[in-house]
Amino acid sequence: MSLTIHLDATYAADPRPTGVANYSRELLFGLAESFPRDRYGFCYRMHRFRKSFQADLPSNARRVPLIDHLLPFRPRLFHGLNQRLPRLRMRRAVSTFHDLFVLTSKYSTDAFRERFALQARDAAARSDLAICVSAFTASQVEDLLGVPAARIRIIPHGVRLPDPASVRPAEEREPLILFVGALQKRKNVAALVNAFARVSAPWELILIGGQGYGWEAIEAAVAASPARDRIQRIGYCDDKTLASYYSRAAIFAFPSLDEGFGMPVLEAMAWGLPVLTSNRSSLPEVAGDAALLVDPTKASSMEEGLVTLTESLAERKRLTDMGRNRAARFRWEIAVASTHAVYRELAG
Repeated sequence: MSLTIHLDATYAADPRPTGVANYSRELLFGLAESFPRDRYGFCYRMHRFRKSFQADLPSNARRVPLIDHLLPFRPRLFHGLNQRLPRLRMRRAVSTFHDLFVLTSKYSTDAFRERFALQARDAAARSDLAICVSAFTASQVEDLLGVPAARIRIIPHGVRLPDPASVRPAEEREPLILFVGALQKRKNVAALVNAFARVSAPWELILIGGQGYGWEAIEAAVAASPARDRIQRIGYCDDKTLASYYSRAAIFAFPSLDEGFGMPVLEAMAWGLPVLTSNRSSLPEVAGDAALLVDPTKASSMEEGLVTLTESLAERKRLTDMGRNRAARFRWEIAVASTHAVYRELAG
């Protein structure tokens, strides 16, 4: 039996894609390729509809303008890819929940928190099933939004494995500590900058990501650091530039305070980087025993972790091997097939 599925593809047309945009692209095009008998409606909200024409759609997908209260038909099955549903009458609906940090901590503006909370609660109430990207996020959806466990399906994100020829061995890498993510309070970048002051030259800290909530504190931390001459702020960069840094850096540091999943951890592991990350939220679940876990709220914990990795090539090699094996377990093909199984469950 073939299915007809409409999805909110808005985030896939983001001109500066990050986590949700990459998830949306992998899912949209992966579904169309893996299940060619099905028909897909890639629905774009109006601020991204024109932008969507820059990408060719699969032959079994069509482009649909999405106005919150209006579609010329009633979708049989609609998937909201970012904890949000349009105000439409639908026969069946599913929503993906990536994280709920907005509901638990002040990591964004009041206006954003209010809008996000309304959308997440509405999606939880109107979705027949909720896809959560980690067990941690699933527990939050159950506890904070009141979704019964029986209506939750856990489907982790995936990662694209690079060409093995482009992955350098640990001994050939440059003395660079890499961070990838928005420069914002939640990512704990200011604390990373402060901890880096304990690391001796010639090590450098590379910060890749656009400005987010609380970026001013990060700028102030860099300016005040005795190691400021060894800290580079690259800003947002394209995939090619990012791949270059993944291939050159010797260590990946991601001491985030709150993550629903943590894609950069797996990306770094896939590129052969030893990872230092936090011992809280979803990060231990994603990293397993293949990363050095630190307490992101304690400066001494992060400092000791960075010093350990910079001073021990053997430890970097050990984590590199474990990390590449760990990353290989998370494939987008699995996420696509598992998501399609949710569609069949709702249709059946």
